[in-house]
Amino acid sequence: MANGRVSSGTPEDKEAASDAHNVKICIDAGEPGSATPGHQDTAQFFPAGEDPQQQQASQQQQPRVPAGVGDVSKGKEGDDVSLYGTPKEELGPGPGGLSEAKASFMRNQLEALFQPSDNKLAMKLFGSKKALMKERIRQKAAGHWIIHPCSNFRFYWDLCMLLLLVANLIVLPVAISFFNDDLSIRWIAFNCLSDTIFLLDIVVNFRTGIMHQDNSEQVILDPRMIAHHYIRTWFFLDLISSIPLDYIFLIFIQDYSDSFQLLHAGRALRILRFAKMLSLLRLLRLSRLVRYVSQWEEVYFLNMASVFMKIFNLICMMLLIGHWSGCLQFLVPMLQGFPSNSWVAINELETKYWFEQYSWALFKAMSHMLCIGYGRFPPQSLTDMWLTLLSMISGATCYALFLGHTTNLIQSLDSSRRQYREKLKQVEEYMAYRKLPRGLRQGITDYFEHRYQGKFFDEEAILGELSERLREDVINYNCRSLVASVPFFANADPNFVNDVVTKLKYEVFQPGDVIIKEGTLGTKMYFIQEGIVDIVMSNGDVATSLSDGSYFGEICLLTNARRVASVRAETYCNLFSLSVEHFNAVLDVYPVMRRTMESIAAERLNKIGKNPDIVCQREDLRVDLNTVTALLQSAQSAHDEEDDDEDVGKDGRVRGGDRRKYSHLLGVGHRGAIPRPKSESCFHRMFDMASGAAAQTALPRSGTFYESLTGGMGSQGNLQED
Repeated sequence: MANGRVSSGTPEDKEAASDAHNVKICIDAGEPGSATPGHQDTAQFFPAGEDPQQQQASQQQQPRVPAGVGDVSKGKEGDDVSLYGTPKEELGPGPGGLSEAKASFMRNQLEALFQPSDNKLAMKLFGSKKALMKERIRQKAAGHWIIHPCSNFRFYWDLCMLLLLVANLIVLPVAISFFNDDLSIRWIAFNCLSDTIFLLDIVVNFRTGIMHQDNSEQVILDPRMIAHHYIRTWFFLDLISSIPLDYIFLIFIQDYSDSFQLLHAGRALRILRFAKMLSLLRLLRLSRLVRYVSQWEEVYFLNMASVFMKIFNLICMMLLIGHWSGCLQFLVPMLQGFPSNSWVAINELETKYWFEQYSWALFKAMSHMLCIGYGRFPPQSLTDMWLTLLSMISGATCYALFLGHTTNLIQSLDSSRRQYREKLKQVEEYMAYRKLPRGLRQGITDYFEHRYQGKFFDEEAILGELSERLREDVINYNCRSLVASVPFFANADPNFVNDVVTKLKYEVFQPGDVIIKEGTLGTKMYFIQEGIVDIVMSNGDVATSLSDGSYFGEICLLTNARRVASVRAETYCNLFSLSVEHFNAVLDVYPVMRRTMESIAAERLNKIGKNPDIVCQREDLRVDLNTVTALLQSAQSAHDEEDDDEDVGKDGRVRGGDRRKYSHLLGVGHRGAIPRPKSESCFHRMFDMASGAAAQTALPRSGTFYESLTGGMGSQGNLQED
């Protein structure tokens, strides 16, 4: 029995097989007879009387049978499972398979490097990780080894190209203008390395996807479309700036004349000068720099790119043009052999150190560009005059652009203040046109200064462009101090507060402004965010004053009647108004809050000597009003009892007998003694909101409890005393 299979045969065969079974077969790698790496079967059983070498030769002649399809008599060959029914352990691949696995691993890593990553550009284009995964699948299905523009490879490649471009645009003009050893090993190595990398950049551009202008979410991955687009746009400019035309020209001349030594000295000098001119074509790489910088600004700097980066780009571009102009100021006289009337010969700079030559050339160029002079000496030759003219034109253009862009960018940094000044200027022109009196003009100006605080926003338009959720969050944040200071809001349903706050309108009143006039129809109620208002009776007396956190004007909205009192601003007041339409719409959804406001409004009318029945004709209104009065009396009685040491214990609580005495007012023990509204569950919300602190015995009459009950009209307690 081998590998769970039963073998049959003669007794002699069984005895031979038993002897063969006793033979030790080495399977370890270090012992003789061990299996070679890569072989799945490490032990063989040989039939009796047969030589192992013959058996091995016969096995080589026999056709190879796939795994799992072997004959029963072949023992381990063809078995997929072990003796215990578990899958056999597969050994690692051989040397050939290992190299193939390494190649497959490297290929997968390279493909992953070409796929879009979750960087800022990718998230800006696709918006979510799910869309990014779909884009990866689409790119992998496209094949052709296309580099995605949002991949990590393209990011680091652009970064390296950006640094190399900056180095080339700075080093090349200096080396061409101030150094004569153009054929030195270091200079040739630098040029060859740069040219090779820029040629590779052309190849990379042919394999990089293109973000479509009309639909930025769709990236073009077709190689033919990519090549067609690149050839029509930047290919020829990149090719001309990458091909070493100067070296090709020198090699061609050398092959043509066999040796430079056979040439005339003047002709050889002209050839070298022409080669220098050809090397200037590398400066066309500036177009790549502009493209890369623009892309990085848009993607990786976002809002900063529109302000600070543009100013930084203008400064860098102006310095780069000044650097090029300075090199050109020295290059032209050098190509002419430094004539005696050139500025270089006049300043005796022919044999000076290159940095001194560059410093004077840069000073001369920047003097022209900034239009502050001609440098140390005015131009003496025709060539210097034209160079000066060219430098002045380019410098004046750059300087004007720099000033214009800088001015616009600085103004855009504080556009709200600029709009405020423009609005105030329009108001001043209007007041002058209408010939308004000086006092009225001053009042209008003070109103604008207090209302807008030096910044003008079209807040309604800004909030209208937001989503509903964001708009509610912004309004709730702006009104957070109001909600925190108004007891009516602090104890109300959060959904009710949210519905009310989103419908509020911000208004500002100056000292002396009549906010509400007695006898007029009420169309708004007001919540005081900041300031003090006076409640003025018909005889001119001030009934009370309201401050931060109070509200007024709700009585007319509840009764559809005329104003029962006037309200005048004592200081600058920041109010939030709620129109009658929004008021009724909100209270229709929350009838409990309507009952609460009706009860509190009736109590207010009672305090100022008005008929509380005008609020509403509900049958249970008088019951609610009596309940509110009972709550006030219970709180006042509890406060008075605290001052009596005989009736109050050390813990500040009313004793048992006195608690029973006031139980009909506090609603403790004998709840039926207090008149309750018909809808007890509805009034429970009002009770919790208006008298949440009624259980606290130490509560003054005109303190927090009364303010929370009447919406901040704490000073009305004096009316009751009168």
